[in-house]
Amino acid sequence: MRLYLRKLWPRGVIKKHKYLWVYAIKTNFARYKRKHQVVFILDYNAMKNFNENNYCVILAGGKGKRLWPVSRENMPKQFLDFFSTGRTLLQQTYERIARFINPDNILVATNREYVELVSEQLPQVPKMNILAEPVNRNTAPSVAWATCRILHRNMDARLVVVPSDQMILDEAAFEHDVDCGLDWVGENDGLLTMGVKPTRPEPGYGYIQLGEVNPAENIFKVKSFTEKPDREFARMFMESGEFYWNTGLFLARCDYLRVCLKRIFPSVLRMIDSDEVEYSVEKEEQCIEDHYSVYPNLSIDYGVLEKGDNVYMMKCTFGWADLGTWHSMYETMSKGEGDNVILSKRVMLDNCRGNIVKLPDDHIAVLNNLDGYIVAEKGNVLLVCKKEDSSALVRKYINEVQMEEGEEFL
Repeated sequence: MRLYLRKLWPRGVIKKHKYLWVYAIKTNFARYKRKHQVVFILDYNAMKNFNENNYCVILAGGKGKRLWPVSRENMPKQFLDFFSTGRTLLQQTYERIARFINPDNILVATNREYVELVSEQLPQVPKMNILAEPVNRNTAPSVAWATCRILHRNMDARLVVVPSDQMILDEAAFEHDVDCGLDWVGENDGLLTMGVKPTRPEPGYGYIQLGEVNPAENIFKVKSFTEKPDREFARMFMESGEFYWNTGLFLARCDYLRVCLKRIFPSVLRMIDSDEVEYSVEKEEQCIEDHYSVYPNLSIDYGVLEKGDNVYMMKCTFGWADLGTWHSMYETMSKGEGDNVILSKRVMLDNCRGNIVKLPDDHIAVLNNLDGYIVAEKGNVLLVCKKEDSSALVRKYINEVQMEEGEEFL
């Protein structure tokens, strides 16, 4: 299309902007005796040359408890516009993926209670692409279900699994790395994770230890996984140079992944993924309704990657942060005066250092002499606690509030 337009209008200026191709062509119209600018706007997605074997599953079913009280059970973090950008974390994730994977091939795995939120925020996603889990069973069961559905569409499918609560700093590098990873798993029987070099001893992240190098550039056999070590171990990992942060991005060819999943979900997968039973989406969903609760409560990292034989890691440089805890969010965000991170409009600080503050936009906070605290408020809950390694502390407070005050405060 671009070559055709250039042939017709040799002075054509072609600009790519997000989802549109804009052709600004200057041409002469003799009867008007002056130049007119003609702008053609075409659907970018319709012109993009997607690889139809590439699929994505966005994981959007978590409760986001570690960012309580801003992330609540009825509105978890993936559905929030945390940074006042006008887009929620889920919307940003979808748009990032839709730039290079056909939107028809993007599925969203969520909990049944969040289906309406997904549909409201991503109205372009068809209902067939929303997997509504009847009960919470962590990420491995949802990936198993998604793999089954995708394989009934395309036996040559290659899959990238993406959490919905991440910050990606270099989206061009992200697209390049994921494309390369999908090409690699398309040619190899292996499970591929994506790792980034640690920049600090972060105890809230998972770590991957590198083993022998694979013939493919930047791809290594995984030697070990360590989930959320204490700070001293995290420091040792970072200083060793052998460990990378586990981004939670996971790639595999779907037919190979199905083989791996059947080792941990044999009885349940047999019910929804049998060649002896005529397949339909309706039968699949009924089987999920009847049997999903017997799935083990396993993460994809622990259930598949840590127990697999052919597990590899690609070194990535796209700039990444997990927005899962207040401490990691503080470390990720740019700091203002006094190394404070302010995610609210009306905050007055006096002699304060190293804090993170998130309040409703119509509230005012005046803070004095705070050093290294989380100050977070939403609805009927205000949290003020020390920031350092706060994940376990926040979970403790949630459990205590639930027992003493009830569900309305969660």
